[in-house]
Amino acid sequence: MSDFKDHFSGHAAIYREARPTYPAELSAWLARQSPDTKLAWDAGCGNGQATVALAQHFAGVVGTDPSANQIAGAQAAANVEYRVEPAEQSSLADASASLVTVAQALHWFDVDRFHAEVHRVLKPRGIFAAWTYADCRSNDAAIDALKNRLYADLTGPYWPPERALVESGYRTLPFPFVEIAAPGFVMKASWDVGQFLAYLRSWSATQRYQKDRGEDPVALIEAELRSAWGDGRTQRDVHWDFHVRCGRV
Repeated sequence: MSDFKDHFSGHAAIYREARPTYPAELSAWLARQSPDTKLAWDAGCGNGQATVALAQHFAGVVGTDPSANQIAGAQAAANVEYRVEPAEQSSLADASASLVTVAQALHWFDVDRFHAEVHRVLKPRGIFAAWTYADCRSNDAAIDALKNRLYADLTGPYWPPERALVESGYRTLPFPFVEIAAPGFVMKASWDVGQFLAYLRSWSATQRYQKDRGEDPVALIEAELRSAWGDGRTQRDVHWDFHVRCGRV
């Protein structure tokens, strides 16, 4: 079993409240690619954001995560079942799932063991999809410069090495599936300044910086960022680099 690198249980509530949502069109598109819509497995489900989105298109969804804290706070839905277990060793039956997904978590897995598990669990012609989002931008030069200072200069040394896999859109990872080209999904949120600051504080690197140094790195840019934002109630569109890898067994 791979070592579980838990970067989020300590701030699961912040993570749940402050994270952006995935494109709504993604789950619908994945359902159309799948051989049927009976069962989907969302591995490394965290707070269940992707799990409940899939539940709108599948009769049943199983969400698994090795973090009991994340599962305890996961979003509920009538046709969703959560299980505390590693992605590399699930309790799903052979050839039981039409779709397996991993949202923003594949970089934490033992990918070779996980891919073997995906092949075991998927039905013939079943679909596997992994997606990730990396850096964000507001398209306001002053705001983005301050965000970049936090991302690179302040918290840069506190990002785990797996962050490079996220920034590459998982293109450097093995992919033992027949690849399917995904549409160019747009991931964005309309946030006020408080919501944007909460998101910055939800970064694992922010939390690691704070634990190591005893101070909040976001506080070091907050006054300038609020000034650059203008009226704190103003909603600004924040966009993320969003990447999907999808394939069929």
